[in-house]
Amino acid sequence: MEDRLEILPVTPLIGAEVIGIDLSEPLTNHQKNAIHRAFLKHSVLFFRNQDISVEQQKNFGRSFGELHIHPARDRNGLEGHPEILYLNAGPDTSRVNGDEWHSDVSCDEQPPLGSILRLFEVPSNGGDTLFSSMYAAYDALSKAMKELLGKLSAMHDGGPNYIDRAKRAGIYDPTKVFPANPHPVIRTHPETGRKAIFVNKIFTQYIIDIPKDESRAILDFLFQHIAKPNFQCRFKWEKDSVAFWDNRCALHHAMWDYYPETRRGFRVTIKGDKPC
Repeated sequence: MEDRLEILPVTPLIGAEVIGIDLSEPLTNHQKNAIHRAFLKHSVLFFRNQDISVEQQKNFGRSFGELHIHPARDRNGLEGHPEILYLNAGPDTSRVNGDEWHSDVSCDEQPPLGSILRLFEVPSNGGDTLFSSMYAAYDALSKAMKELLGKLSAMHDGGPNYIDRAKRAGIYDPTKVFPANPHPVIRTHPETGRKAIFVNKIFTQYIIDIPKDESRAILDFLFQHIAKPNFQCRFKWEKDSVAFWDNRCALHHAMWDYYPETRRGFRVTIKGDKPC
């Protein structure tokens, strides 16, 4: 099994498919190290034909760190498994998870390191996930823009997103408070040392300590810039596919082009550290 492990890049900038591994089995040291190296190099990894249990998915996640508990798990949780987020979009869905470019739960003080999603039900067509390299997006900026953005921090607030979803689901609780935290607009990856843009349309509300109109103009520019196709790869899901992405340097966008068909899966998220 160790000799058959292959890493096949999807694009030169982001994404790779991992061949020759069964995630229902504990990782060997060789497999764990190979996956970790590929994860840091390609930012998102894809695995096919992984008919794994919830516990096996959690064990895979724990190979790379302590698991994160989602702040909105009361709406999308799985009983008995607080680390699991259940993603279920079907004919009665009014808004799907991940419907804009984002990094998972970037509103946390210590946003997640990575996320692992397995889909066990997929639509007959559509439902792809797009991933965008924030390394590449940063590298494409001019020197002057890099210098400007490198001095700025932005507020990431989970309230607007999670409250909207709770209201749509009919479970809005006005007493519930969601995390809101400032983070640098440009963060340095703690393992690779590379710089990446760290703002996203779902959670980033404004840039701190500058006028509102300047903040809006800068964020609008960045939201357009990070969504450029040349920074992206696209993953076509099959039943029991798994994606493992690095929230520190990659954004993702779940396409909702399959209504009224159903798309369901479980996600585990790995704890990260404070961006700097």
